[in-house]
Amino acid sequence: MLRLGEKVIIIGDSFEQNLPVGEYGYIIAYDRNADNVFDYVVRVPKTNKHHFVPGADIELEETLLMQEAERIEREALIDFALSTKNEQLFKRLMNGEAYEEPEASPHELQSQQEFLRQIRLKAWI
Repeated sequence: MLRLGEKVIIIGDSFEQNLPVGEYGYIIAYDRNADNVFDYVVRVPKTNKHHFVPGADIELEETLLMQEAERIEREALIDFALSTKNEQLFKRLMNGEAYEEPEASPHELQSQQEFLRQIRLKAWI
């Protein structure tokens, strides 16, 4: 449930009420009436009106900004993979797999520990 006063963007008009899709507004009230489908009352400053809207027709501005940033980041990675001809990265991005950092093998960790032991031994002598 969204809090009162939060800035939201109207992303849809599921009941064809002529909502200003794409405009921002502020949640000014909850509609707790069980007999109706609307969840919130949103004030849209541009139209200077109050609109009753269901929860599916609005989205938090921060959520939309994060989704847009992720989309732009993905597009930039695809452009980078294409320009560097990195086929593995391109396939991973197109299949929707998340990028995972390669883990260090135990042999490499052991060699670091061995190296530090040798340095400490030499420093003690």
